[in-house]
Amino acid sequence: MSNFESPSPASSSLSAAQLPAVCILGLGLIGGSMMRDLRAHNVECFGWNRSSATVEEATKEGFDASTDFQATLERAEASGALIVIGTPMTVVGAMLDAINEHAPSCGITDVVSVKAAVAAEVAARGMEERFVGAHPMAGSAQAGWSATLEGLFDGAPWVITYDLAAATDAAGEPVPERWIEVFSQVANLGAALGSQLIPALSDHHDASVARISHMPHLAAYAIAAAGEAGGPLAISLAAGSFRDCTRVAAAAPDMVMSWCENNTEPVLTALDDVIERLTAARTQLATEGTAMDLAKTGQIARVRYEARPAHRPIFRLRVGEGGWINQLKLAESVGGQIDVF
Repeated sequence: MSNFESPSPASSSLSAAQLPAVCILGLGLIGGSMMRDLRAHNVECFGWNRSSATVEEATKEGFDASTDFQATLERAEASGALIVIGTPMTVVGAMLDAINEHAPSCGITDVVSVKAAVAAEVAARGMEERFVGAHPMAGSAQAGWSATLEGLFDGAPWVITYDLAAATDAAGEPVPERWIEVFSQVANLGAALGSQLIPALSDHHDASVARISHMPHLAAYAIAAAGEAGGPLAISLAAGSFRDCTRVAAAAPDMVMSWCENNTEPVLTALDDVIERLTAARTQLATEGTAMDLAKTGQIARVRYEARPAHRPIFRLRVGEGGWINQLKLAESVGGQIDVF
C-alpha cells in the first residue's frame, strides 16, 4: 500500500458507471478482491478460475464465477466485456491465445506484477491495440479467495501503462482509437476501485518495482537467513529491527520468483547497486573502523522518503485530446497521478 493519502473518492461512482462488464480471469487475492469491489459498485462482473474449490467458495457468496474457461470468454465477447488477466505470468501467453480465439474484440488489461514481459507476449500476438497493462500496488502475504476483501485497492497506486501511445506519438502517428477506448476503460476501472492512477511505460515500471519491491524481498530473505545462521542466541535476541527488516521474507518464494524471473535485468541492476554499497561499507569498516558513509546516505534517503508530500501531484487530462500524451509523460516523470475525465 502507498503512504500517500487518498484524494477524494468522489469520482469513483462516476467511473464505475462508465465501465463495461468486467471479466476476471483468476480469482485469487487481486482478482477476487476486484470482483468484490465491482459488485459493491453494481458493475456487471463475472470470472473464471481453474480451481473448482475457489469457484465454489465464490458462488456460495453469490458471485458469478465458473470453471468453464471457453464459456467465460465467449460470454465476455458477447457482452463486450473488459477482460482482466489475473493469473501468474507463466500462463499469460496461454490466456492471450484463448482470448484471441474466443473473445477477439474485447479490450484486455492485466494485474501481473511485471509489465514488460506481459507487453512482449501481447506484441508477439499482434494484440497491442486492445491491451493496456495495469498493476495495482496492493496485496498481502495471504493468497487465494479466502484472502480477498472489499476495499483492498482504496488509495493504492494503480499503474497504468501507455507504451503504444508513446510509440505512435514518437513516430508522428495517431494513437489508435481502439487503444484509446481500452485505456479509458482501464483508467475507469482503477478509479472505480478507489485507486490512484499512476502512468508508466512498462520498462520504467519494471525498473522501479525491481528497486522498491523485488530486490527488497531478496534482501529480506538474505537478512533472515543470515540472522538464523547466528544460532539460537541470535534468534532469541531478535527484536524490532530484525522483525521489520525481514517482514517480507514471509512471502511465498514461488510468488517472489514469478516477479524476479520475469524481470531479471532490472533486478540484477538493483542487486548490483545494493552489493556495491554493502561492499563499500565493508571496505570502509575494515579500513577505517566505521561504515558511516552508507549509514548517512541511507538515513538521508529514508528521511526524504518519509518527508514526501501527503498527496501526489495530480494531472487532469482528457484522453485522446491535445497534449494528453505529454501529460502522461510529465506525470510519470514526477511520480504523479492522473485524473481522467
